[in-house]
Amino acid sequence: MVYRAAWAGGPGRWTSRSRRRAGACFVLFLLLIGLGLWLAGCGGGQSAASRARGTLPAHWVRFRHVPGVVDLTGPRGDGRLTVAAAGRLFLLSTSGRPVPFARGSGGYTTAVGPEPYIAMPAAKPATGLGCSFGTDATYALEPNGSPGVISIDQQGRARRFASLPAVRPDGIAFDDVGRFGYRLLVTAAAQGGTTVFGVDCAGRVTTIASHAPKVEGGIAIAPSSFGAFGGDLVAPDETTGRVWAIGPDGTTRLIARSPLPAGGDIGAESAAFVPAGFSRNWAAYVADRRTPGNRHPGTNSILRLPGAELTRAGIHAGELVVTSEGGAQTIVINCSATTCTVRHIADGPAAAHVEGHIVFTPHRQPAVPR
Repeated sequence: MVYRAAWAGGPGRWTSRSRRRAGACFVLFLLLIGLGLWLAGCGGGQSAASRARGTLPAHWVRFRHVPGVVDLTGPRGDGRLTVAAAGRLFLLSTSGRPVPFARGSGGYTTAVGPEPYIAMPAAKPATGLGCSFGTDATYALEPNGSPGVISIDQQGRARRFASLPAVRPDGIAFDDVGRFGYRLLVTAAAQGGTTVFGVDCAGRVTTIASHAPKVEGGIAIAPSSFGAFGGDLVAPDETTGRVWAIGPDGTTRLIARSPLPAGGDIGAESAAFVPAGFSRNWAAYVADRRTPGNRHPGTNSILRLPGAELTRAGIHAGELVVTSEGGAQTIVINCSATTCTVRHIADGPAAAHVEGHIVFTPHRQPAVPR
């Protein structure tokens, strides 16, 4: 709005009548400003940020309280998700409560505090190696002491699967497309950047990239349909908001930059591709970890994004969904052979502190064991 003053009685002079008129207008102007500020601050007002959030078509909501939750993977053949929380594993149906898993002698446990992210292989054979990663098996990063990967089979028996050099592993995903030989991929922080390892089904470790950009969190493999990046490893960098693609020869390319706030414990954290068969009857899930003293302190919950809202947001199978660590702000990236587009589609609780992978699954009852 532009405010103008009217002169009277010649250049440079105000008449007494003009003074009185100007004084009255000035008082009225101050009253209007005060009224506007009061309306903005009262309960009936709404901040610009709130109005912006209100226009988004989708919203993460709290689904289940799980103390110490840090990651999810699956679903298993029976429809349940595997949950990593407080140094242990749980199984969770989309209609039930977490059930302890891999307990007792030969079970799984790790230290509470670090980020032991988990992943589950797709039902694809490891060609030519005479081995497989196992049906419904879970693979967990071991970031403490001697870094490596722990395998937990379908019955909950744990064993050390692979050892890594003196690095801090911070990302894990399975190649279900095949450009990396259907191997397990692990990222690790190293000298200000990232090292990417490939691990075959026999536990043999090779280095794919030694000097990739800094990335961590919920990494994923792009489907073949994802434009020029099909089959690449996709990983976000929370500090810059950049989303990177790493090829099987170690080449790194920039996919896009998130328009959302970036920075430690704030920026892009979790990535996943919308799976084939996705519909409004599905939902997305992600871990919201309690982090006391943080700007986004978390709620110790699993968050849920309903498929009906994702459908309303116009997402489709094969698109990349990326969620920020702070507040679960969510974008979707679509790539053709020549270009990528980015849309902001969802938000979450302001306190949310997102960790690990986004998991998509249909809403269904778990199978009843016979």
